[in-house]
Amino acid sequence: MLTEKRQEEILRLLTLKGSVTVQELKEYFDASESTIRRDLNTLDEKGALVKVFGGAMLTESNLATKDEQVSQRKGMYQEEKQKIGRYAASLIEPHDFVYVDAGTTTACMIPYITEKTATFVTNAVSHALELAERGFHVIILGGELKAATEAIVGNEACLSLQKFNFTKSFMGTNGASPTIGFTTPEINEAKIKECAMVHSLKSYVLCDSTKFHQVNPVRFATFESAQILTEQIPDAVLKGHNNIIVVP
Repeated sequence: MLTEKRQEEILRLLTLKGSVTVQELKEYFDASESTIRRDLNTLDEKGALVKVFGGAMLTESNLATKDEQVSQRKGMYQEEKQKIGRYAASLIEPHDFVYVDAGTTTACMIPYITEKTATFVTNAVSHALELAERGFHVIILGGELKAATEAIVGNEACLSLQKFNFTKSFMGTNGASPTIGFTTPEINEAKIKECAMVHSLKSYVLCDSTKFHQVNPVRFATFESAQILTEQIPDAVLKGHNNIIVVP
């Protein structure tokens, strides 16, 4: 097995189990102890895991179980999010029917959108207001309002989404793991994200590089199911994936 693939599989096992021993990994991969220790050293240096005596465990930051308030996230990694948002906005073409997911990174798209013939659907109250104020045709989903993320969620929102077929969807994510996929802390938001992507001809996930290797409790899509827009690829484990676009 190639080194990068073995390291991806180590991270997948860690996510499932929380911790692994060198002996377990030796037997699982039928590899030497020195090979496994080199892998663990490499992943530890990248911050993807924490080495402990006789094995490794997930870093505390790698498993998040709740959403932070939007107000807390707005000021984080603004330069990176602006670059990603500007590039994402440039992908909108005449007469596109676009889904814009809730989130602080997708919010960074809106000031750069110029295509007035496109129609926008969103589950974010703040996105809908800003799009409407800028003169765009916008549809907001109906349903339950989740205060922490300012997003519309729930069964009504899912039913609304099933009526639509989008040319493009632009999604936020809390975590992006090559082995686990795109994840979020809360199942109701995951359902909305999954439904929007299923009903999209092409999906983009806007993901600053700090979210790679992060894992949350609920997966809403596989890693290969969307084009990922990011400002940089932080490590070699990710460089083998041709669906990652580094924005200029």
